[in-house]
Amino acid sequence: MALESVDCVVVGAGVVGLAVARALALAGREVIVLEAAEGIGTETSSRNSEVIHAGIYYSAGSLMARFCVAGRKALYGYLTEKGVPHSNCGKLIVATNAVEDGKLEDIRRRAAMNGVDDMRILTAAEAVALEPNLRCTSALLSPSTGIIDSHGYMVALQGDAENAGAVAVFHSPVLGGRAVAGGVEIDVGGADPMSLRCNLLVNSAGLHAPKLADGIAGMPKERVPTSYYAKGNYFTLTGRSPFTRLIYPVPVPGGLGVHLTIDLGGQARFGPDVEWIEAIDYRVDPRRSDSFYEAVRTYWPDLKDGALQPGYSGIRPKIVPKGAPGQDFVVQGPQTHGVPGLINLFGIESPGLTASLAIAAHVLEVAATG
Repeated sequence: MALESVDCVVVGAGVVGLAVARALALAGREVIVLEAAEGIGTETSSRNSEVIHAGIYYSAGSLMARFCVAGRKALYGYLTEKGVPHSNCGKLIVATNAVEDGKLEDIRRRAAMNGVDDMRILTAAEAVALEPNLRCTSALLSPSTGIIDSHGYMVALQGDAENAGAVAVFHSPVLGGRAVAGGVEIDVGGADPMSLRCNLLVNSAGLHAPKLADGIAGMPKERVPTSYYAKGNYFTLTGRSPFTRLIYPVPVPGGLGVHLTIDLGGQARFGPDVEWIEAIDYRVDPRRSDSFYEAVRTYWPDLKDGALQPGYSGIRPKIVPKGAPGQDFVVQGPQTHGVPGLINLFGIESPGLTASLAIAAHVLEVAATG
């Protein structure tokens, strides 16, 4: 098997991998992006709500909170600069009873601790004035939430990376690797198998990141988290959305509840729910719509029977099991695991898309000190 050398390898051409490749290439480094699939963003990056998150729910000081807020601010500017379709439409977190009313102030306070200081609690009348089809007892308005053409964003990142000299190679799964003097050597499969030696390997393999890290000889096993899959199913609404903003219920354990999002064409979709699974499976069971109708009608009672159709699903790359406290992003460099030239990105679930530019900037910092 031929052995080639390159400065940097990024494994995974999802939104975070592309953002990292762009940042490295713009910093003047030689970059190859290896992707097992046939194109960019075929898994988690294309199977989500396409929401630009404000940074509301995450623990103060966490990487999720810091990178979401910084990433969101950078993202709006980037999308405008590149002409990528997006909309700063805002969202409402809606309470439907007295218990939930009491939770909105806690959510607003947590958001403020994260630097999200533009949120405002609305009375039921104020909320319904904004969204006449809504039923609620009160609501929390998030003006900085938005929606994005995620594929358009990834195309822009890829274009920037390639214009700066990066190369993306598809149908190229990484089969394993080993720590070597001064870097990492990996074995790449596909039509033309090869071994590739690099000074820096960024493991941005999403759902497969723990498996990839575990397959690198010299990587301490105790530093590799276990993968858990939390599937989120989406159902689409026939006809146009009755709302112009995103509508979220008060969060539930394990997720943000069955919320309504809209795409840039005005199509509404509901989800995701939380379905813990053992293996990757993107099929949507139509029977799960029963619980969707019940959940959605708490804030939109006019939802008609038969209006929801199975849409698509995504899988959250969890590194904590069902029932465990919420996870944070893990950006794990040589300072943590002791393998020179290796940076692992674990548990990059939502808000990974929003946070992608900030995650990429942080990877550059870790690489500079590793």
